[in-house]
Amino acid sequence: MRPIIRSSSLSRIRWALRNNNQERYASSFCSKSRNLLIGVSQNQPLVNTTTSTDYSSLCSRLSFLRGLSVEAVEAADPATTTTTRLTVSSDVKRTGPLVEYERRISDGELMTGDICQISALRELQRLHDELVESVDTCRLDRYNTSDKFSRSRWFWSRLMPQSSNSPVNGLYLYGGVGTGKTMLMDLFFDQLPCTWKKQRIHFHDFMLSVHSRLQKHKGLSDPLEVVAQEIAHDAILLCLDEFMVTDVADALILNRLFGHLFSNGVILVATSNRNPDKLYEGGLQRDLFLPFISSLKERCVVHEIGSSVDYRKLTSAEQGFYFIGKDLSTLLKQKFQQLIGDNVIARPQVVEVVMGRKLQIPLGANGCAYFPFEELCDRPLGAADYFGLFKKFHTLALEGIPVFGLHNRTAAYRFVTLVDSCR
Repeated sequence: MRPIIRSSSLSRIRWALRNNNQERYASSFCSKSRNLLIGVSQNQPLVNTTTSTDYSSLCSRLSFLRGLSVEAVEAADPATTTTTRLTVSSDVKRTGPLVEYERRISDGELMTGDICQISALRELQRLHDELVESVDTCRLDRYNTSDKFSRSRWFWSRLMPQSSNSPVNGLYLYGGVGTGKTMLMDLFFDQLPCTWKKQRIHFHDFMLSVHSRLQKHKGLSDPLEVVAQEIAHDAILLCLDEFMVTDVADALILNRLFGHLFSNGVILVATSNRNPDKLYEGGLQRDLFLPFISSLKERCVVHEIGSSVDYRKLTSAEQGFYFIGKDLSTLLKQKFQQLIGDNVIARPQVVEVVMGRKLQIPLGANGCAYFPFEELCDRPLGAADYFGLFKKFHTLALEGIPVFGLHNRTAAYRFVTLVDSCR
């Protein structure tokens, strides 16, 4: 008689065998260091705290090097260092973001920090373990998904509407800037097997991809449904960094887009600076966006990283690359000239940013671009333009940043998007 092995055991065995070949996330937007030289027009803080609290953290976002904030190993649950016994009587060392985090601390790769990240890591470890247990049910393994099952599901979906929500809920991490959200997501993503259908991407980059796909499927009765099926085909686990909704075009399609994604079994892991209830706050037609917030909270565990420490300031980013005061244009241009080379002449350039759109560069040379503030943030530009800009240039000199308040909040939001895009 053949021995009977439970499917959960088989899932663990496959996971244990494949987990040694882990892929590391790489993104053209996040793998390169971005430099920013900025000149502020007045000897005042960037934030007008007497008029609005929306921009209270704006100054701190000028530092782009993320600190690797960490917690002491002693704060972790001792149970996380134990081994897991499989049904077939073999022991496999437990892995996951919390375990890897402890290893890096013990090896001196990370320094100690506060307890808030340990709490977030426990949530990520819990999700990691649930995914490992449900790898077959969630159809995560790209090489183990039955073609027959996929064709059958597609056939029946043509005949009648059906939902296939994942049995595993995702995770929405939010907290202040510099609390290590991106580092934690990367730690989680890197510990997942490379054979899984997973994607880690910046939110703005993700939405650019969505709009590009919508253009491709223009004319269909429901192009969002087709786009969601394409995304789910490539990535059941979708990790979105810097979830921040500022564009009305994004806001109006998110509810239907993620409704289709969740129905296709997609599991969302997201990081954000905002509580879900504060997303797109004050935006146009926000009442049409509110159902998405309800759906998000239904399909994801919401967890706040309550640390008040900005760990980026513990790195070289604390030095800063910005100048505050009057008549700094000459100084900024001198620094810019040093970057491109004393004998190099910067000239106006034109770059293609997305879907045939062009962006005028006032001055550019050797991967460095020079802009007055109003040319980038007082014009109807968005994340697509900024991502296109940073594909061509690794350093941006930005002149004349004003004091932000309610009178120029639109420019302030564009500035935040610019900062997010160049990291």
